[in-house]
Amino acid sequence: MCQLLGMNANTPTDVMFSFTGLATRADEHKDGFGIGFFEGRGARLFVDAQSARVSPVAELVKTWPIHSNNVIAHIRKATQGQVAPENTHPFARELWGRTWVFAHNGDLKDFRPRLHGSFRPVGDTDSEHAFCWLMQELAKAHAGVPAVAELSCTLRELLPQLHRHGTFNMLLSNGQALWAHGSTKLHWLLRQHPFRSAALRDEDLQVNFARHTTPEDRVAIIATEPLTADEAWAAFAPGELKVFVDGVPAG
Repeated sequence: MCQLLGMNANTPTDVMFSFTGLATRADEHKDGFGIGFFEGRGARLFVDAQSARVSPVAELVKTWPIHSNNVIAHIRKATQGQVAPENTHPFARELWGRTWVFAHNGDLKDFRPRLHGSFRPVGDTDSEHAFCWLMQELAKAHAGVPAVAELSCTLRELLPQLHRHGTFNMLLSNGQALWAHGSTKLHWLLRQHPFRSAALRDEDLQVNFARHTTPEDRVAIIATEPLTADEAWAAFAPGELKVFVDGVPAG
């Protein structure tokens, strides 16, 4: 299946180190990659149907320090839908005047609910269909953009309906917060003062974060599998939803 990477921080932060670790795993997950960086209510998306191991777009992301408070990245191992740009995560939609970005790891069986209005899939993956359904149900539940806590409550009601159809690990953000749901496999890590060095598991690369941060900085990293070998990653419980705001879990 695919692999996910998310970042939520209290100050604009680059994700080059973590994305390098994720891209190293694209030998197996070779059916495309994508990454979204939030800037206010909008987001910059970079997607490529090539493997992140060979994509020049991925090489750009590894070396260009784009700073953001919320980032979602994905490397794809196709289960449903051909290898094509329209099937490459993350996907984006507009709701309540904000861009929403979504990526999914898993495989949903027999999930094709009726969709209407603005939320229709462009590609033919189960993932994009699930995203469109989530956006549709959120729009039905709230007349305007609600508080983060209200959105979390609504998502806790909706996500079990997806979970029943198979594996549903996902990342979702609207630029205000990052929601992460672990159906089977998802891990998270909090980096904060005092910062220290960390080394990637799959690449010979180490960074001393103390040289690039201030004592006030906080960064939460979410990944399918731990990216570093010397940090204390925590596993999500099956079916757990976490929301991250300003670099820390918010409930």
